[in-house]
Amino acid sequence: MTDAVCTETFDDSNARPLTVLELTLVILALACGGFGIGTGEFAIMGLLPDVARSFAVTTPQAGYVISAYALGVVVGAPLIAIAGARASRRNLLLVLMTVFALGNLASAVAPDFWSFTLLRFLSGLPHGAYFGVSALVAASLVPAHRRARAVGHVMLGLTVATLAGTPVMALFGQFLSWRVMFFAVGGIGALTVLLIWIYLPRDRAPEGAGVMRELVAFTHPQVLLTLTLAATGFGGMFSIFSYIAGTATEVASMPVSLIPLIMILFGIGMNVGNVVGSKLADMSLMGTIGGMLVFNIAIMTLFGLTAESPVMLCISVFLVGCTFAAGPAVQTRLMDVASDGQTLAAASMHSAFNIANALGAWLGGLVIAHGYGYAATGYVGAILSFFGLFVFGASLHLERKARSHA
Repeated sequence: MTDAVCTETFDDSNARPLTVLELTLVILALACGGFGIGTGEFAIMGLLPDVARSFAVTTPQAGYVISAYALGVVVGAPLIAIAGARASRRNLLLVLMTVFALGNLASAVAPDFWSFTLLRFLSGLPHGAYFGVSALVAASLVPAHRRARAVGHVMLGLTVATLAGTPVMALFGQFLSWRVMFFAVGGIGALTVLLIWIYLPRDRAPEGAGVMRELVAFTHPQVLLTLTLAATGFGGMFSIFSYIAGTATEVASMPVSLIPLIMILFGIGMNVGNVVGSKLADMSLMGTIGGMLVFNIAIMTLFGLTAESPVMLCISVFLVGCTFAAGPAVQTRLMDVASDGQTLAAASMHSAFNIANALGAWLGGLVIAHGYGYAATGYVGAILSFFGLFVFGASLHLERKARSHA
């Protein structure tokens, strides 16, 4: 593994190192965008029945808007990273968050279901590229030994959204209108544009930046292995979380009124995992990734074995949330192995994350449909994490082999 860091190039007027306050304000600006993106992505899940009633469609049909957004993330991350290869990262972030803000504001006034679905797809396009470029910028502003923590701080916007933004916006949406939620998310996007404009120093694109230079990233086996690891290793979390309401009520016999508590426990786990995982990654990047995959297998197996107990279910849900600890480590790993194609590789991390979402939810639904029960989603998660551990082993073997040849 190399110790390469991002090569953000600042204008002469901004060549001095940032003060602690200036760096904090930059990170807060970037995390604000993550908070808006996370809130817009997850809050709609609790408002699908309201969306369905507004457009006179069934709730399963309304679920197409979630798929449309996820498709936008998967498609947009690599395409925007390539298209914006010659742009400065500051300008690219401003454009991405402007598109996100406008997409959500337009979603709030969509006249019919299909225009709303299209707008959700368009709103998803900047998602992956924004997180990828934000991670690169944050990592470039700190010493090499603090890169993962800087990435984790940017991701805090996303994890805090699952804990606070999503339930609050869902509550407003239920009592007022789901359209209010999208107006609010659009407002957060507009605020992020202003904060980035004010606090992020002007920069210029790295020397020699271009489409071909970015595409080089996908010629590196380690990049492909890391993206495959993300697409499988994160899948278990979504396999469990997608059906957690059914597991709680059908398996653990918990009342529906306690489901929000379970969601909060999951959100707390994600935030704890993000903070702890980013610190561990700065100490041992590959050790954190491998260790978290083993942790995933153990916790998700425990979930499957003990889901009938309400207490154990709550503990397991918190620990499943903690598996997000691998997120900053995997994002930083992509920066290390991408060589000159860092923007494309970093953005593609979130394409892989959404593939994990789709894969985990699909496989979890498959085992439930075949009669194995909701608790079996834990075993699906463990198997996916085991596959991720296999990919991790292949990556480690390839790296050691390259070192021995060198």
